[in-house]
Amino acid sequence: MVAASIGVVSCLIWLGLVVARGHFWRISTPVTGLAVRRVYADRVAVIVPARNEADVVGAAIHSLLKQDYAGPLKIFVVDDHSSDNTIDVVRQAGAGLDEKVTVTSSAPLPSGWTGKMWALSQGVEQASEFAPDYFLFTDADVLHDVDSISSMIAVAQTRNVDLVSMMVKLHCSSFAERALIPAFVFFFFMLYPPEWVNNPKRRTAAAAGGDILVRVEALARIGGIEAIRNELIDDCALAREIKSTGTIWLGLTQKACSIRKYAGLREIGRMISRNAFYQLRHSILLLIATVLALAITYLAPPCLVCVGGWATIWGGAGWLLMSIAFWPMVRFYSRSPLWAALLPLIALFYTAATLHSAVQYWAGRGGSWKGRVQDGRGGFVQ
Repeated sequence: MVAASIGVVSCLIWLGLVVARGHFWRISTPVTGLAVRRVYADRVAVIVPARNEADVVGAAIHSLLKQDYAGPLKIFVVDDHSSDNTIDVVRQAGAGLDEKVTVTSSAPLPSGWTGKMWALSQGVEQASEFAPDYFLFTDADVLHDVDSISSMIAVAQTRNVDLVSMMVKLHCSSFAERALIPAFVFFFFMLYPPEWVNNPKRRTAAAAGGDILVRVEALARIGGIEAIRNELIDDCALAREIKSTGTIWLGLTQKACSIRKYAGLREIGRMISRNAFYQLRHSILLLIATVLALAITYLAPPCLVCVGGWATIWGGAGWLLMSIAFWPMVRFYSRSPLWAALLPLIALFYTAATLHSAVQYWAGRGGSWKGRVQDGRGGFVQ
């Protein structure tokens, strides 16, 4: 009886998610043709924060220099205290193109700022001399198709929004990536359904930090990057601030992709756990509730299939709905349909990473990223 009841709850949860959660599972990308791209010629300042990105930043800069964009465009790279030769790679990529690429070294990190936000803030300040209409915040590992920026401008203009964010296609070649990366995007859109994010009448706000286009006046209206200076999940914080005074749009794109590789499960686990407990506001109660919710939603259905009777029927129905919802994202990443049925096992890994995030925070190593502990129990560790 108890098992059957859990099965009913799990099945109803998935029915609600599929039907009433903003159709988060649907995969759609904005389509803008060449004729549309040629219409707009706004000034765009591309801000690229880079910390120890020597292996990827050169390719990213080359992709930005190849943009087929009708308007003025300039790239501002801020080296965030790299210990490798990131700044040399950037200068080599932009050699002889001083009018297109500006490279600067970040000033010492002030108290109360995250490294990325401080780098972005300096990039914005430097780019003000260019008098842009838009800032494009993009990561140093993101490659852009030749019409990537013009397509984002077209979305901003045709939809009349202040912020456009594209979830770039993440690297998905190794076994660990094939197993876990599609689910990462799936879970993100489950938390922040684009249909809700893009609706001005809803409070839901989110952005994907690798590719964010924002109107200059909209950023100024919220007080600039300083308004989110201490946020670890800075992309969603920026979207929340912009939406409080304007409009935003979130989508998925194949016109930009990340070339950051995750060779093993441990690397992806660290990426997940870096901010998971921060997102739960360091609350033990929220952590317990999250683990229980994950267990009932993802782990219970396949377990109940083995019980028999009504528990098997309800558990199987929940597992089927789960797999159907996950399948479009699996297909987007060109993976076998079998991966859709393995979502419960994948969710178990994410649950473990969430618990690990809490342990890291309590140990004073929360938010660790490239040598910086940004979510320690006593605050930021510079």
